[in-house]
Amino acid sequence: MDKQLVITDVGPRDGLQNQPGILSVEQRLQLIAAIAAAGVSSIEVGSFVSPKAVPAMAGTDAVLASLPAGDLHYTVLIPNMRGYELARAAGARSVTMVLYASESMARKNVNMSIAEADEATAAILASAAADGIEVIATISVAFACPFDGATDPGVVRTSAARFLELGADRVVVADTIGAANPQQVRSLTAELVAEHGPGQLGCHFHDTRAMGLANVYAAVESGIRRFDSSIGGLGGCPFAPGASGNVATEDVVMMLEQMGFDTGIDLDALLRASDLAEELTGTAPGGRAKAWLKPWLAKRAG
Repeated sequence: MDKQLVITDVGPRDGLQNQPGILSVEQRLQLIAAIAAAGVSSIEVGSFVSPKAVPAMAGTDAVLASLPAGDLHYTVLIPNMRGYELARAAGARSVTMVLYASESMARKNVNMSIAEADEATAAILASAAADGIEVIATISVAFACPFDGATDPGVVRTSAARFLELGADRVVVADTIGAANPQQVRSLTAELVAEHGPGQLGCHFHDTRAMGLANVYAAVESGIRRFDSSIGGLGGCPFAPGASGNVATEDVVMMLEQMGFDTGIDLDALLRASDLAEELTGTAPGGRAKAWLKPWLAKRAG
């Protein structure tokens, strides 16, 4: 069994986009630096969406311009071709696109049908291939939609197959509103791994019903080795009623490391990043491990 895992911290984008307060570019860079200092090698640093729709993400071009060069993997969310063009102009080398497994979610998010959104995604994939830019395709509401109810797993499998064939570098299955249970996750991810192998797949879980970690575990058991999570469990979705925070990075790392997996992340430094996220946002951490980890790590160090 492959014991290496990759964690992408989405806190600086997914975590901040729904907070009541707006962080400055300098504060966002401070948070990104703290997450990177903990050994997180992949970070979603912002998005090129309309600042009118998501004011917290204004200035992502300045964030990208100020990030240190090196081996870290930075990605940004884009909603459409205009967002792609802005990301490319800002120097992004990786973009994340959202695909839709429900018609209502597509309409609410980008005012398109699934077919229209898929056509737009295909055009962006073609441009990205020509530009040498990585594309991560995230299938939203892959288990349930707040408007349309339960999602047909066949829709997710068809979408994953199509966009991998069109050139997406990775497909991420997202439980956008935290409605999935481990049995559903194990079933869908096992089918996807059997069809495509684990290398081009990832998962993104929210902790709305306190099943985020259980769902990570189920996906790991199916062979998934890439996961999104958010420092301090920050998160939500302005277009998905009921979506609470993402599963906390510190919770995911604690569980996986104690199971014998290697994330390459330093828990002490990660907790310092979580403290900073709490300080900057004024939001209590949504994760569960932090209160236990701090005294445990202090005792181990002593």
